[in-house]
Formats: sequence, structure tokens, C-alpha cells
Amino acid sequence: MRRPAILLAFTLILAPSPAFAEDDVTAREAFGIAKELGTAEAWEAYLKRFPNGFHADVARGYLKKLGREVEADAPVAARAAVAGKLGPNADLEGASLVPKDSFWRQDISGAPVDRNSARILARIGDKPLHPDFGAVWEGAPIGIPYVVVDGAQKRTPVVFTYAEESDPGPYPIPPDAPIEGGAKADGDRHVIVLDRDNSMLYELFNAFPQRDGSWKADSGAIWNLAKSNQTRPAGWTSADAAGLPILPGLVRYDEVVGAGAVEHALRFTLSKTRRAYTPPASHWASDATDPALPPMGMRVRLKANYDISKFHPQVQTILKALKTYGMALADNGGDNFVSGAPDPRWDPDVLRQLKRVTTKDMEVVEMKTIVTGDK
Repeated sequence: MRRPAILLAFTLILAPSPAFAEDDVTAREAFGIAKELGTAEAWEAYLKRFPNGFHADVARGYLKKLGREVEADAPVAARAAVAGKLGPNADLEGASLVPKDSFWRQDISGAPVDRNSARILARIGDKPLHPDFGAVWEGAPIGIPYVVVDGAQKRTPVVFTYAEESDPGPYPIPPDAPIEGGAKADGDRHVIVLDRDNSMLYELFNAFPQRDGSWKADSGAIWNLAKSNQTRPAGWTSADAAGLPILPGLVRYDEVVGAGAVEHALRFTLSKTRRAYTPPASHWASDATDPALPPMGMRVRLKANYDISKFHPQVQTILKALKTYGMALADNGGDNFVSGAPDPRWDPDVLRQLKRVTTKDMEVVEMKTIVTGDK
């Protein structure tokens, strides 16, 4: 290893000078050097110079793994553009995609239990958690895929079925954008595009590519990831039934295995929901008005006293997130289906351990506001 040369380069890069943008080549070089050194001192030095953005989040993750105390990331206004690799399901190196004060990253471990928790969970039934992600099943990747592009990606028109509740295009969808379930799928067919240079997220529901390069979709939403709690207008859907973004709630391999931490709430589905939502959700997808049914956006968490010590370390990482951040009800689907991104490295035998956790091990977090469509 060229350690003396690397140390010299690292010293030069971190020498006092005007601040660089997170996606500046100097920041990327410094990150690469700190990663090669692999010491807590190197990561701390990096964060002194580049405290904000994607790579800063990753650096904090490495510091945590080295047992160092880590300060919270900088205010939202100071955050810089997302950076990282490009392409389908590109490795995001364990970084959280939203600011620390986002709904998705809110620590709800100490929040009050909702007064109707027992009633709602009883209505759901004692169903196991189901990992709705993995490697491959019947020739298609399991999970909701995404693609990372840069700011120069060509934009293409999108025609929406529900244009009145969709953000108009064009969208920067590359030709190799993966479709949930595969090109011939007849399911939700989500298409998710992350613009790393502009920190923008583009999501489509029931999306179909057209011969002329354009797309057709039922609905679509554009999210500015630098905004901590961007929401849809009341009553609007997004690419998800609840009106929430999808990508920030997915379990990713680079988080669970690479960073060893999932620092956000997870997305999940239930088969029966109420004609209601709780903010920041903005939309319901049901005609049922039974108050014992769960509203869209409902947050549940794993009970604090649930023993996770006998699970595989990867599953422990996911269960820790469920204790700290919980999971948000985002769509109608399989009961307790937990969403994630596909990755060929997922081990189905490991993920199957999640099924040992059932509804009775959960509790509903207090819902201060519930918007209903009761007739």
C-alpha cells in the first residue's frame, strides 16, 4: 500500500482552503483516500472538511462502526447534492437519502402508543413479517428497483392517467431503467430514478416505456430530497397509494451489510386499509370506514423488549431499525410485507428469519391526526 503518499495527499486535500461542493472532485478524492486509510482519524478529518451530503453520511457510518461518537449531520440548508455510483440499483454506500429531521428518520422508539393500537393490530391479525425483497424469484428480481443517474441524463415525456395528481414531466428516465417485477410484469410496475447531482427523486406507478422513448404511467411524483418533509397536497396520491415517496423507505443491501445500519423507517403494506390517512401521508386507497382498520401512513414499531439477539446479524440490523424508526403503511398489498430493493447478494434463508416476528410483537405509534373520508 502507498500509505506515505496517501497520507501526504490526504493532508494536502484537507489543508485550509475555500469549501468545496460535496460532488466536487476534491471531495470524492478525499473520500477515497479516507476509505483506503480506514482509520477513525481519517474519517474525522474528512468530516471536518466536508461535513454535509451523501459521502458525509457514509463517513459517519464508518465512524460508528469504528466505535466513535458521531455528530448529527448539518442543517438541511447546508446539505449538498447526492453523489455516488450510477446505474440500476447502484450501491449508495449505506447513506440515508433524506435529511436528519425527515419523517423517515424520526426516532419514534419513545413515542406514545396509539390508544387504538390493540384494536387495529387485532383487526390486522397475527401475521408474520414478510421480506418483499431479495435476490431472484421466478427469473425476476424481488423488490422495488431503482436507477441512479447524473444531472446530464436526457429527460423524456411522461403521459399520466391521473395527470391531475401527478407532477408533469419530462423525467430523466434512462433506457436501462428497471421496472418493478420486470419488463413483462403485471403488478405495480414502479420505476424509480434518483438524480444524484441534483438530489431529486422521480417515481412512477404502473409505468410502460413507449417506442418513441417516452413513457406512460398511471401516476408520478417528483421529490426534492434536500427538503426534510416535503408532502403532497392533501388528497393527492404519488407513485405510492399513501402519497409518500418510495425509495427512502426501502431496505437496501448497502445499508444492512455495507453500513451495518438502517437509519430510517421502512415501507410496508397491508391487505385491508381504512378510507383515511395520517400525515405526512396524503391519500387513502380504500372505501372501508371501519375505525379498527389501519389508515395510510400509520407507523408501527417493534416492541422495545423484543429479544433480537438470536437472529442473524443482518436481520438484527433490520429489527433495530423497526425498534427505532418503525415502518410506515404505504400501500395495499400483502399483510406485513416489508419493502426493499433487489440485490443478488441477499440470502433468502437469512431474510426468512424476519417471519419469526409477527403482528403481536408490534405496536402502533400514536397518530395525532387522522384525515377520514367517512361518508
